[in-house]
Amino acid sequence: MKTVTILGATGSIGTSTLDLIERSPEAFRVVALTANADVAKLAAAAKRTGARRAVVADETCLPALCELLAGSGIEAAAGAEAVCEAAAMGADVTVAAIVGCAGLKPAMRAVEAGGTLALANKEALVSAGDVMKRAIAAHGATLLPVDSEHSAIFQCLDRTAPAGVARIVLTASGGPFRDRSTDEMRAITPAQAIAHPNWSMGAKISVDSATMMNKGLELIEAFHLFPVPAERIDVLVHRQSVIHSMVEYVDGSVLAQLGTPDMRTPIAVALAWPQRMATPGERLDLVAVGRLDFEAPDPVRFPALTLAREALMAGGARPAILNAANEVAVAAFLAGRMGFLEIAAIVADTLERYDPAAPETLDAVLAVDAEARALTAERIGAVKAGAGRVMTQVVGVT
Repeated sequence: MKTVTILGATGSIGTSTLDLIERSPEAFRVVALTANADVAKLAAAAKRTGARRAVVADETCLPALCELLAGSGIEAAAGAEAVCEAAAMGADVTVAAIVGCAGLKPAMRAVEAGGTLALANKEALVSAGDVMKRAIAAHGATLLPVDSEHSAIFQCLDRTAPAGVARIVLTASGGPFRDRSTDEMRAITPAQAIAHPNWSMGAKISVDSATMMNKGLELIEAFHLFPVPAERIDVLVHRQSVIHSMVEYVDGSVLAQLGTPDMRTPIAVALAWPQRMATPGERLDLVAVGRLDFEAPDPVRFPALTLAREALMAGGARPAILNAANEVAVAAFLAGRMGFLEIAAIVADTLERYDPAAPETLDAVLAVDAEARALTAERIGAVKAGAGRVMTQVVGVT
């Protein structure tokens, strides 16, 4: 039996992880569950799974959580430090599914505990890849990817002979606006942006998919996860989301992982590794699919991917700035404070105006993140004051 902690248990990844665990109660025992503020969902999951501890990040929600857990014997706690303490409880597998840079500290605490980190929070490696990799080596932790694309690469990659790998190909659905013109995308609403054609995901990651920033973040993450140079990691638009990613070898062989678009598959790979476990997802029917289409991503309509690749090649603090600016810009878009096309533009603007030294510690990464957020918020305020068109010209969108 494996012990499991889920950081971000009420989100999309957390809910899917719970579904798998509850289907195999003989194989898993839950140590801790955390959530941001959804105490009802958190308490219900903790009771169903018999978790030792339930933690809510929003301290104002603690009384409600205590009331819901009264008489259950489950420990209740609240606050950012309590989330980190839950991550450090020594579970065999810690699923890191807190969205955004908020998940960085808890993920690091799980690494320091020396177990297996099943990473669904791509921002942790994007913002602090070098710092996290050093910590993983120092503490003897194991890092397993949960993103469907990186899980696919993990399953196809011969890690004993990295010299035989010619390139890695990340596939992208292209999002809901893959056939829209730039002019058509100007009027995109948050409701349209979160309606992904293939995957069921949270609002932030759905917007990132729509701008293709998600694929840019995955590009950076893949660089830190796998022993392949950045220039040999490519992105290909694949509308059907059947091939989740591919590995090409020097002999011309291409290994691909295929499946239906169900996040329970890559989660199951991480939970059961090095074994396999059954999942309830729909099985792939290639006859029903009928065809698989591929195309190169359009850098003009989706400049976020170019921004991410440039940040990766530049290294240093650039990926952390990219991620921080994007989080703030996406939040502003979802709140109706800026347009869809301005998301990539504001990220480019922040990258242009802020270029600190490479962060060497987690605290330094968080300082870069905070400053980038402040600069991005400042520019969004200028957009509200009427400077939006200047911003869109930063990345050539007229």
